[in-house]
Amino acid sequence: QVQLAESGGGLVQAGGSLRLSCAASRRIFSSYAMGWFRQAPGKEREFIAAIRWSAGGTKYADSVKGRFTISKDNAKNTVYLQMNSLKPEDTAVYYCAADRSGSTWLRTSLELYDYWGQGTQVTVSS
Repeated sequence: QVQLAESGGGLVQAGGSLRLSCAASRRIFSSYAMGWFRQAPGKEREFIAAIRWSAGGTKYADSVKGRFTISKDNAKNTVYLQMNSLKPEDTAVYYCAADRSGSTWLRTSLELYDYWGQGTQVTVSS
């Protein structure tokens, strides 16, 4: 088991930036991948970004490509989501998740992730 705790959400104006953090309760194994998802009111939870813990390969949803960057700090067992050029449509609860499968490719389906944080609210005002 691993507990995940997100932080860094808040209220920001359109065009602004936020950095989300997701701290794990124990060492993240090299076979894991870490992902960020978000859920807006009345919508399904959607994939945002993922990173392979060992090699650091990344994958992004088209809606955030070029604006968001996922990164990690292995020593701190923490994954980050740097969000720039924020838009009102980025408003959502943001969740981090861990995929322990060791899959060769980064996965985007939330059903395939094993551990989830509680989420952090991001609100972008126009």
